[in-house]
Amino acid sequence: MRYAEVSVNSPIAQRRTFSYAIPSGLSIDVGQAVWVPFGDKLLQGIVLELSPCPAVEETKEIAGVIEPRLLLSPFQVSLACWLSEYYLSPLFDAVALMLPPGFERKTVTFISAPAAPHEANTSAFTREQRQVLDLVQRQGKVSLKELEKILGSRQARLTTSRLINQGLVVKSYELERIRVRPKKVPYLRLEVAAGEARQEAARLREHGKAIKQASLLEYLSQESQPVPLSEARRSVNCSSSVVGAVASRGLVSIEQVEVRREPISYQGITPSNPLTLTQAQKSAFQAIKSSLPKRVNGNASPPVFLLHGVTGSGKTEVYLQALVEVIGLGKKGIVLVPEIALTPQTIERFASRFPHKVAVLHSKLSLGEQFDEWQRIRDGEFDVVIGSRSAIFAPQPDLGLIVIDEEQEWTYKQHDKSPRYHARDAAIKLAELTGAIVVLGSATPDVETFYHAQRGDYRLLQLPGRVTPRDGSPMPQVEVVDLKEELKAGNRSLFSRSLSQAMTKAVANREQVILFLNRRGAATFIQCRSCGFVLRCKRCEVPLTHHLAEDVLVCHQCNYRMPVPQICPQCLGRRIKFLGIGTQKLEQEAGYSFPQARLLRWDSDVTRGKHSHDEILGKFRDHQADILIGTQMVAKGLDLPLVTLVGVVNADTALNIPDFRAGERTFQLLSQVAGRAGRGILGGQVIIQTYAPEHYAIQAAAKHDYASFYDKEIEYRRQLHNPPFTRLACLIYSHTNDALCQREAERMKRLLTQEIDSQGISDIELIGPAPAYIHRLRGRFRWQLILRGSELSAFLWQIPVPLGWTVDIDPAGLV
Repeated sequence: MRYAEVSVNSPIAQRRTFSYAIPSGLSIDVGQAVWVPFGDKLLQGIVLELSPCPAVEETKEIAGVIEPRLLLSPFQVSLACWLSEYYLSPLFDAVALMLPPGFERKTVTFISAPAAPHEANTSAFTREQRQVLDLVQRQGKVSLKELEKILGSRQARLTTSRLINQGLVVKSYELERIRVRPKKVPYLRLEVAAGEARQEAARLREHGKAIKQASLLEYLSQESQPVPLSEARRSVNCSSSVVGAVASRGLVSIEQVEVRREPISYQGITPSNPLTLTQAQKSAFQAIKSSLPKRVNGNASPPVFLLHGVTGSGKTEVYLQALVEVIGLGKKGIVLVPEIALTPQTIERFASRFPHKVAVLHSKLSLGEQFDEWQRIRDGEFDVVIGSRSAIFAPQPDLGLIVIDEEQEWTYKQHDKSPRYHARDAAIKLAELTGAIVVLGSATPDVETFYHAQRGDYRLLQLPGRVTPRDGSPMPQVEVVDLKEELKAGNRSLFSRSLSQAMTKAVANREQVILFLNRRGAATFIQCRSCGFVLRCKRCEVPLTHHLAEDVLVCHQCNYRMPVPQICPQCLGRRIKFLGIGTQKLEQEAGYSFPQARLLRWDSDVTRGKHSHDEILGKFRDHQADILIGTQMVAKGLDLPLVTLVGVVNADTALNIPDFRAGERTFQLLSQVAGRAGRGILGGQVIIQTYAPEHYAIQAAAKHDYASFYDKEIEYRRQLHNPPFTRLACLIYSHTNDALCQREAERMKRLLTQEIDSQGISDIELIGPAPAYIHRLRGRFRWQLILRGSELSAFLWQIPVPLGWTVDIDPAGLV
């Protein structure tokens, strides 16, 4: 008998597989989705290994196959195991990254009456027990989730447990319903010859009966293929009863046809040809091209290229031409772009170069669109997959090239759920497994990435000049305005004198302006001027932000909302003051200061719709607005020739966060947003407003000088033993009780210290425990421990980490 090691879709499974016997006659292979018995439940599982003997003495048999086709390739199985091992995540969490959208089905717990109900004295029951029994009697069975909504989570579990013990109800399990299926649309097919259909239509008209039926038959007789039912009804203007009457006579039939949900509309996208490369582009392209045959033949370790080019230097064209070479060798590519930079403009560039051969995967697609794209990718229908971080796990066969654009972006790190992977590291591991090449592109590379390039771990390719309509167009001039001096001069406006004058001139010349402020809302906090009280979220220890459009206070962590109070909740005073600014307030002030200008705002508050990004970008590109106001959304992937001025309203928003990467984040964001100016023949100007004009990150950004920034930053990192000279792991414990939370964090520190001492490890340092930067989040207090050293995953793998803890290897930040 053969045995399979299966990753089971259960939180109990954690980082291990379970041994199952393969029944005779059942064909099972690695990467297959199967049903397995797990306790008293039947759960989903993925086969990760086959073996002649099990890991345990007693095994259950696999119950059946979910899908005959393999869901995971051997490369993906290896990648999932590596993700679980390195990021210390439950194994099925890592496997799930590569499964079809909507595949996972959780187990739903139901409460129902037993087959032989007991007699019971209901007068002795609590109110909650009577509620449960009444619901079960009325509905037959009730989900535990529904009971939790009515009674609360703790009370529902306690009440049902007592009723089960008394034999008055029973517990059962079912898988939740299938969330997504292939889309099928009803089509009308003519079941008789076209001539016969026309004759029947003429007969109906001759007798003056069923004119609509005659029109439908005439319409279908002119079509060579089956027609969507909705289209036929719309064309003939007939009801469903007319269709039913014609079908009942055997003249037409209705059939369900599977259709694809297409996320890319090629309407308005015209095919494009490769552009002529500059000398620097040609050199970078040739370096990538020359390494491709070696990887295709499997003769070399995975090369990683860092394509370091200033904004507007033509990195995308290098990607496109490298993809053409890869496709010519019979291979395919994956291109990762930060979610906020995945604009229609970006997708258009790839779709126009590879018409109908580009798949798109990102969170704004419906589940159905994601499902269809995933299936078509697996079938090998696309040469290129473009998407946000999760697209790295697309089932792209014959992978030859992985491109990560704007590789420095922190959004490539998954921080909100397990596994907390970084797409860049996952891509390099995938390339190692598949024989692909990795190209990391950025105008402002991550300090750790550039360090690897300097050491020779990655190959550095440079694009030092811009590619613009005018050859040799310089980078835009940058002026740094000291806001302290503006205050001394009596200017209390949001706009410095320089920025105000430049905006007036640009608007008068029918040019466009981008104003950048990385804070949404109107006022960033509300304070009572009598007692100093600041209105905070009830569930999070953060100030509430005022949003003008709805006139409400909003928590940007948990979305808690409350109306704006007229009096202070603490002292009952009426001196409520709105302090700080966000993009909504900036939009309002810009309207007052530049009444002749047409304004447009681009932040997450106005982009909740599926096509919101497209609409905003389309309006600005068509010059329906003069000034675009936005958060970091305006800093990425935009090529707008009419933008001659970029104003950074406050460069200090990220500068003073208690994180060793604060300077790097500020430099990158300022450089990226400054790169939006001067991409056309009109040239450009950037004005940065700050209270810290002497800061090295702002000085370097103003000079477009990555080298000087890197030299300064890497020296600080070396002195303070921060990455890339060490690695970090962040352990956070959360609980509704702050004192208990602190005790558990201190207990974990003692455990880790003992383990470090017992193993004689000298290069792991513990920092903390201490309250997390946001101490209370969504009603739970949080304490954190930081580990600094090397081989942290291997060290923590053997430590029993209880429930309530999250472990983040290589965190993007410490706040």
